[in-house]
Amino acid sequence: MTSIRQFLPWAVLVTIAVAAPWMMEDQGYGIRVLTLVLLFAAMGQSWNIVGGLANQISLGHAAFFGLGAYTSTLLLMRYGISPWLGIVAAMAVAAVAGGLLSLPTMRLRGHYFALATLAFGEVLRAIANTWASVTGGPVGLSIPFAEGFAQMQFKSSIPYYYLMLGAALITSIVFALISRSRLGYRLRAVKANPQAAEVIGVNTARTRILAAVISAALMGACGTLYAQFIYFFDPDTVFSLVGISVRVALICIIGGVGTVAGPLIGALVIIPLEEVFNDWLSGQTAGVSQLAFGLILIAIILIEPRGLSALWARLRNLTRGQHA
Repeated sequence: MTSIRQFLPWAVLVTIAVAAPWMMEDQGYGIRVLTLVLLFAAMGQSWNIVGGLANQISLGHAAFFGLGAYTSTLLLMRYGISPWLGIVAAMAVAAVAGGLLSLPTMRLRGHYFALATLAFGEVLRAIANTWASVTGGPVGLSIPFAEGFAQMQFKSSIPYYYLMLGAALITSIVFALISRSRLGYRLRAVKANPQAAEVIGVNTARTRILAAVISAALMGACGTLYAQFIYFFDPDTVFSLVGISVRVALICIIGGVGTVAGPLIGALVIIPLEEVFNDWLSGQTAGVSQLAFGLILIAIILIEPRGLSALWARLRNLTRGQHA
């Protein structure tokens, strides 16, 4: 009975998400915003594996996102390989990069780890900007449009919405499975005390590397989906520190780090809020929209540092206490 009660809210949410495009009057801009919400929710779940379970605050996940975008796009444009196969290659390339990055950084903690990952993402951005013969350099890459399922290209925004919904569901399921698996318990042990974890037999190096590889692979897949959704990107976009790495981390922090619901809640709050503030305040003095948006995020963190999911749980408990 308990498992049914736990599963029922998620089933209701998935049903609402599936029906959402057909209940909206504006099936253009509105669906596009929801599609980005789902994409960033999937990216947040990918980050959550290392940031939430292992407490390794990465500021370089844009590296894996960009590698995924470029891998599948170059395979499509140069060799005609479908993005459905390209996404597998993108995950493999990103996973290898995640493993290689974790080797020299796996013993780093806190701000040292964050700075190391930040540097990795910035190095890849610089390489992509200078290696114009492959990446197109600052000019970027434009994906030629050829509508069809095999090319993962559609005239309507609705198919992309369902692609991102699938990505959000898959990454959430992967995170939930890892969280309840031996790997999840080992990651929590490493998070709490690496030395104590070693004493009880946890291979901390292998545990961190495995988590980094899975997280990077999922992020690479999200990069492929983004490239097919946008059709044009450049190094400063897909390897962006603020636009990708920091935003993904912020989504998890605002929603609730280390929880399944956290990235979903964070993306559902942050992405639409950004759109609203940019729309309302874009004509005002430069930076006003960013300032207002930042103040709201600061207020949320001050009210509940553990995120909105914890705030919701606290309010629910208070309500139950009043009715008791």
